[in-house]
Amino acid sequence: MRRADREVTDVDGMIDIIDHCKVCHIALMDGEWPYIVAMNFAYRYENDQLVIYLHSAKEGRKVDLISRTHSAGFELDTNYHLHEGEKACQYSAGFLSVIGTGNIDFVEDRESKKSALQTIMLHNTGKSNWEFSEDMLDAVLIFKMEVTQISCKEHL
Repeated sequence: MRRADREVTDVDGMIDIIDHCKVCHIALMDGEWPYIVAMNFAYRYENDQLVIYLHSAKEGRKVDLISRTHSAGFELDTNYHLHEGEKACQYSAGFLSVIGTGNIDFVEDRESKKSALQTIMLHNTGKSNWEFSEDMLDAVLIFKMEVTQISCKEHL
């Protein structure tokens, strides 16, 4: 990171920022061009490993790309605010962000799928103990991204 003074390196600081993010942008390679999509997400941090869970319909461009590459980039951000200046070039933006890359694949096991959905619902609603019917489980696809590289920036 170019601005080391803005880098967040402690895990607790990173996790605090991730807790406040609501959308995960994932980047997938589609030939020579990246394909970026915004998705609901949740995460777990266990045994020094950040794992991001995402869900979607069972077909579409991102499903095809994940099936081919099994790798992705991601970006999370929160707390955007504008710092005004006297002149155009004195303007700046404050934000918190997390970026990285990881290995992404499908969650097939039903119990793992339920667990991932519970995690996603908790992150997005603050509520737990959701019920998922068999039809719901059949209709949704869950992705699991094991993060391999991560950096975090705080520009207040």
